[in-house]
Amino acid sequence: MYSRTLPRIVSTSSTPQASSRAISRLSSISTHLLLPHSSHQRNIPSRPPHRNVATMPPISSTMKAIVAEKVGGPEVLEVHTNQPVPTPQEGQLLVKNNIIGINYIDTYFRTGLYPSAKPEILGREAVGTVVALGPGANPYNFQVGDRVAWLATGSYAEYTAVPQAKTVKVPQGISDEDAMASFLSGLTVLSFAKETYPVQKGDWVLLHAAAGGAGFLLTQILKDIGAKVIGTAGGKEKVELVKSLGADYVIDYRSEEGKDWVKKVKEITHGRGVDVVYDSVGKDTWEGSLEAVKRKGTIVWFGNASGPVPPLPLPKLSPKCVKIARPTLFGYIETREEFEYYVNELFNLLLTGKLKVKIHNVYPLDQVAQAHIDLEGRKTTGKLLLKA
Repeated sequence: MYSRTLPRIVSTSSTPQASSRAISRLSSISTHLLLPHSSHQRNIPSRPPHRNVATMPPISSTMKAIVAEKVGGPEVLEVHTNQPVPTPQEGQLLVKNNIIGINYIDTYFRTGLYPSAKPEILGREAVGTVVALGPGANPYNFQVGDRVAWLATGSYAEYTAVPQAKTVKVPQGISDEDAMASFLSGLTVLSFAKETYPVQKGDWVLLHAAAGGAGFLLTQILKDIGAKVIGTAGGKEKVELVKSLGADYVIDYRSEEGKDWVKKVKEITHGRGVDVVYDSVGKDTWEGSLEAVKRKGTIVWFGNASGPVPPLPLPKLSPKCVKIARPTLFGYIETREEFEYYVNELFNLLLTGKLKVKIHNVYPLDQVAQAHIDLEGRKTTGKLLLKA
């Protein structure tokens, strides 16, 4: 098990609507942190607007990739050693991946819970090196040799053609492993805590799966804001981990007492219920989440670890005037400005040592099926990574 222990996170109290102002402020902290076209870098010598793929050093025509030919269990993840290397199109970069993030959403596409065309190379994030630029404009001044992190699809591979608009340079001081332990998950929980339900100091928050990849980061963010956090986790080891992050209460849902976690939440909050529930578990917790939330409270469903939430009759929300949100990160980072805002918030927290990351394991690329088995078996804490 691989773990980094850093000091606790600082407050992230600014709003995405003030993103330009926030990005400018962060640039004064670390000028190498921000993205290439930011205003503080105007005096950097200009770079060519683009390079043609034909001018790049030779790249192998085939690569190793993990391909799901059909939907199913982890066994459908096949190792292909002669997969064609993609050619970057206009607006794209070709990245040689080094460390790849595994996310629970990957299992949804593998099983068909989220429909997608097959055969398919799964995976939605990686960090690696730019080896070629597609034709056309290069608005963010990427160069061959840049170390970058990206969000797109097809990361379970040695090479991926990715959109420039969802790619950022990784500053010195952040390792590939730490970047991937926090990138998609960190951007997700930052946006959920700042926009889906803007958490305030003193709010009671129920966080399911608090020891998971997203929960580990969100616990820290919530505590730094000043929220009172009730986490749920399975097993003594996970409970102790969440306690170490500062959670006020941690319920072990595998224990006799924790089996009735709704009752425990009500006891803790003196019958009031929590202001907001962050629920990535889904089927097994949705009814309890509705019971545990206060009158006029909010439930944020953002995952289906135990299966999808069944169709929800709207009248079920009426008695307590409950609000329901079903967000996705990409709805909050559609524009480049929004993407930069959250990336810079995250990178600043990592660079200043104010955010912990935890890596459960780094698996070789061809052991991705075992990684999925471990993830779905709830045997993990923190983030699972692949080495390309």
